[in-house]
Amino acid sequence: MTDRLTLRRPDDWHLHLRDGAMLKGVLPESARHFARAIIMPNLVPPVVTGDQAAAYRDRIRAALPDGMQFQPLMTLYLTEGTDPDDVAAAHAAGIVTAVKLYPAGATTNSHSGVRDIAKVMPVLERMAEIGLPLCVHGEVTTHEVDIFDREAVFIDTVLDPLRRRLPELRVVMEHITTEEGVAYARAGNENLGATITTHHLIINRNHILAGGIKPHYYCLPVAKREKHRLALRAAATSGDPRFFLGTDSAPHVDALKEHACGCAGCFTATNTLQLLAHVFEEDSALDRLEAFCSLNGPAFYRLPPNEDRITLIKGAAAQWPAKILTEAGPVTVFDPGFTVHWHVEA
Repeated sequence: MTDRLTLRRPDDWHLHLRDGAMLKGVLPESARHFARAIIMPNLVPPVVTGDQAAAYRDRIRAALPDGMQFQPLMTLYLTEGTDPDDVAAAHAAGIVTAVKLYPAGATTNSHSGVRDIAKVMPVLERMAEIGLPLCVHGEVTTHEVDIFDREAVFIDTVLDPLRRRLPELRVVMEHITTEEGVAYARAGNENLGATITTHHLIINRNHILAGGIKPHYYCLPVAKREKHRLALRAAATSGDPRFFLGTDSAPHVDALKEHACGCAGCFTATNTLQLLAHVFEEDSALDRLEAFCSLNGPAFYRLPPNEDRITLIKGAAAQWPAKILTEAGPVTVFDPGFTVHWHVEA
């Protein structure tokens, strides 16, 4: 039985840090364990130009506490007015690592997103030429499609036609939540990857709805049926290089989560590595945790894996703060609902 596990320091390939007081409060929670992260651009207003991405990167670096090392990998928010030349220049200057596609209205601060994929084809064509990845929030938002079917319909009606039209475009299916998402990623080539969140490996839709509404389990894409959660776990623990960690850790103050129209997002930055060790141990896959957390993502993004190491130790019941207290307000840390015995060695 393994009670000590050393990995290359992991990366988070999908992270929300927000801005201002919230950024300052939650950044240490990611920087404590992660070396790099793909930073989401859905601020208000969104990060749509290379200059805005560089300025946001500077604010993140300025908010990092002394003694902590963390590299923010910036993204641009794709709009129907995005300039292909600006995207290419930001990539060439080393400012951005990817571009993010939000279908309009799909999730938090996505109202400036894309309504007609045809209108962003010039940007996507340029990205395909220069090898810049497209990170996709893979859901349709038309009212006639059930919220639990949005991902599967997006794959069929948007993603697959796009990849057939631009097979050289490098695409990350972010935070997949369904059997269909897993199957599509498995069938892809080297130009397709998929991130899986910590919370989608742990909760299904019953956790949100059964016995009363649990706002801190509400996220988008919403958690699905148990069969989908099991498909995600099988993919994450398989060692398949197409799948890698993107926590989608998304801080909201409690007042906006515990609300008549509560915000979507689970905040998992604090305890992700401990939770993943628990999940992978349950599935007899601790030997594949490093691939999921530390190797597969860098390989897709054509970056070297981190040289630093991090050690997990199994022992007494783990504890973490129930809330992160920021100057913007308290943020509730994701509660898996079970006891965890893994600790990150200080």
